[in-house]
Amino acid sequence: MSEIRTIRYSVADGIGRIVLDRPARGNGLTPLLLHELETTVERADLDPAVRVIVLSGAGSGFCGGYDLVEAAEQRAGGSEAVGAPPPGAPTEPAAIAANHDPARPWDPMADHAMMRRNVRAFMSLFHAQTPVICKVHGFCVAGGSDLALCSDLLVIAADAKIGYPPARVWGVPTTALWAERIGAQRAKRLLFTGDCLSGTEAVEWGLAIEAPPAAELDARVDALAARVARMPANQLALMKLLVNQQTLAGGLPATQLIGTVFDGIARHTAEGHAFQQRAADAGFRAAVRERDEPFGDAGLATFKG
Repeated sequence: MSEIRTIRYSVADGIGRIVLDRPARGNGLTPLLLHELETTVERADLDPAVRVIVLSGAGSGFCGGYDLVEAAEQRAGGSEAVGAPPPGAPTEPAAIAANHDPARPWDPMADHAMMRRNVRAFMSLFHAQTPVICKVHGFCVAGGSDLALCSDLLVIAADAKIGYPPARVWGVPTTALWAERIGAQRAKRLLFTGDCLSGTEAVEWGLAIEAPPAAELDARVDALAARVARMPANQLALMKLLVNQQTLAGGLPATQLIGTVFDGIARHTAEGHAFQQRAADAGFRAAVRERDEPFGDAGLATFKG
């Protein structure tokens, strides 16, 4: 495997550990990080020495979503391309930026061609035969929540924050797994408001299986991973494939198609363009703060009114 730059990977005692490693940017998702994640998940899934994968994040939180400081402030074209796409390809930064220019016609299928590749990277966690445990501390929001929802088991610190605040403007969850994980009514409760859950609430709502105090998070995840790693790899693959079939038979691929297209629409509404312009003028963090302050949950708060 060629050198990886945005994640760290190690194997010991049957556990493959994948760590998102852009702590200075809240482990923000970029095309390169998603490409390296997908490649590393495949590497772990093929390794006979790996029985379970643990996905985590370096720094103060798990993942703050897409690196929109890079994208929104630079008209969605700041991320470096992966694989040297030809000029005009849907994944080329300049083409992405042009397709987010309010003065030009929007090409929804070029947008979809770009975003569905991100969904493919997220879903590498779901489709891997090897079980994936997602360990969340600090924050897990926006696109970061897609990583958690595509994993098999979620263990989250009691004081962490998880949710999809871009439901308020400029986003739709492309992996479309909220209803699958917590039920339709609770999914609507979060997506109608952009509200988030604490780790404790995530367990109460059935999203996570455990929410230990932050100081005990590593130990609890390690204990669970060690227990899973005692199982035969073929038995783990059978169990994961069996349970995943119900999700797939319920129509997830079609829902993800709609979610990916709707995400593009959300970025090209009048409100979406206004948010993008505000991010370009004042900075993305300022735009997000202004989006969230009326709801009382800017930053790490999980206030719900």
